[in-house]
Amino acid sequence: MSFVVGLTGPTGAGKSSVTAVAENLGFKIVDCDKLSRVAVEKGSEGLLAVVDAFGEDVLNKDKSLNRAVLAQKAFSTPENTELLNKTLLPYIMTLVKAELDCDLVLLDAPTLFESGADNLCDEVIAVISDEKTRLDRIMARDNIDEEAALLRIKAGKPDEFYIEKTNNIVYNDCEISVLNLKIQKLLTKLMEEYNNV
Repeated sequence: MSFVVGLTGPTGAGKSSVTAVAENLGFKIVDCDKLSRVAVEKGSEGLLAVVDAFGEDVLNKDKSLNRAVLAQKAFSTPENTELLNKTLLPYIMTLVKAELDCDLVLLDAPTLFESGADNLCDEVIAVISDEKTRLDRIMARDNIDEEAALLRIKAGKPDEFYIEKTNNIVYNDCEISVLNLKIQKLLTKLMEEYNNV
């Protein structure tokens, strides 16, 4: 049976640090961001559902998804962000379930709780980081300006949302070597506890 650890946290918190350590410990990484791209590939049911929800103008001329236009619409209001999640998450969840096929799985899912994917997990880790650091990371990662990055932060849940839902909180506010050690200890402890049940 698989031991599945869910990984979540606000955008830009630095979840990729956890995935790198988990991979070294032998976990298969199931990346929901990557699967969300698969879910909206040209001609897919997921893409048709997004067009139904947000309109034809989210498509490029070649009928592929125009991510910039969708992001602008989806992150403009909390209601629209909710609509995007409600529209896409069922398609992503189908892809996720097909990936849970080995002993150790780390499910990297920004919307873990909103999608109900936490029900597939034995444990959940949330990564938290201060807003300024997150802002810088998002701007660099997505090659966008501060205003667009702030929109993404505001569209997400506050830290308290994650803190209330799991005891396994990793504060990404230290040197990468210290952070990696923290993550390694936590994952090792969770694996030992699972194996001793």
